[in-house]
Amino acid sequence: LTATTKSTAVKKMQQSMPDLLDPFKQRVYDELDPRLNPIYTFESYYQGASNMLARTAAESIAANPGRNTFNPLFLFGESGVGKTHLIQAIGLRIKENNPASRVLYLSAHDFLVQYTDAVRNNRVNDFISFYQSIDVLLMDDIQEFAGKTQTQNTFFHIFNHLHQSNKQLVLTCDRPPVELVGMVSRLLTRFKWGLTAEVERPDYELRYDILMSKVRRDGLSISEEVIDYIARNVTDNVRDLEGVIVSLMVRSSVLKKEISIDMADQVLAASVKMTQKQITIDSIKEAVCGYYGLETSRLLERTRKREVVVARQMSMYLAKKYTTLSLAGIGDVLGKKDHATVLHACKTISEQVGVDKKLRSDLEEIEQRIQG
Repeated sequence: LTATTKSTAVKKMQQSMPDLLDPFKQRVYDELDPRLNPIYTFESYYQGASNMLARTAAESIAANPGRNTFNPLFLFGESGVGKTHLIQAIGLRIKENNPASRVLYLSAHDFLVQYTDAVRNNRVNDFISFYQSIDVLLMDDIQEFAGKTQTQNTFFHIFNHLHQSNKQLVLTCDRPPVELVGMVSRLLTRFKWGLTAEVERPDYELRYDILMSKVRRDGLSISEEVIDYIARNVTDNVRDLEGVIVSLMVRSSVLKKEISIDMADQVLAASVKMTQKQITIDSIKEAVCGYYGLETSRLLERTRKREVVVARQMSMYLAKKYTTLSLAGIGDVLGKKDHATVLHACKTISEQVGVDKKLRSDLEEIEQRIQG
């Protein structure tokens, strides 16, 4: 072959070879779809005691992604408690502050599928390079990686690169890192580098606020009594609360009836697991005294010490509400008091919870213990 022919053959061969990734050269990617739902904002996320730490950390991250002590942020909790909403709120706020930031939200399952395709098509280097270009990686349901060793090893390298480059990682899981089984130890260690925060089941106050907000936002006509009933009985997660309201809206519209306790009861029976627990005077005494740190025998004392009087009045009020005992029967069990004393106690508690926020909070907590 002549020199010209050889040169032409080499050029053709080079043109047919795929481009090799240069580890020292930053690849330029097209604008990235962050895959964020615009309704999942901080403004539409309701804060309560059950999510305060997670919410505070999320807002701090959104204000200064990558360069904070919460990297990675590892959120865990049961399904439906608001983890997805919160991590997407982070992404939306970051994009609002810096539209050019490469933010990506996806589930661990989506990552697994993409990685499998990359292996099948011999494009793992491209796959890794793409993820190493992300500024803020928001990944849901990291427990899906359990048992997938190769995927975990690949994610480990992506994680390291992003973390060392001061890029932000936010992960969610249905359990804390210490309870994850089937994960390589070096990846588990990195999950614990930043902040691990639990998003707990919403407490009564938060459930009530969420329901009231949804009712106002949708222009619904639902009495506070019905809202209170739903908030006390739908305790697992936010999704169930929203689903109950939607079901009530549809049922009310179709039947052309006002939303009532009976209608709410029918919806809850069909859509939410409600365990009926028998409530007795003994279980009430135990719950009240357990909350106030008293021995149940103290309820029988003839004393005017405030802590005993309040506990006894609370027990009488709850016994009247939750049991079929007569006033005289309640009084007999709680210190041999007459029915007038029990009636006075019930009236006192009923009036005070309307003006005393601390007493109202005590009552709600004790009722949750009784019903739980």
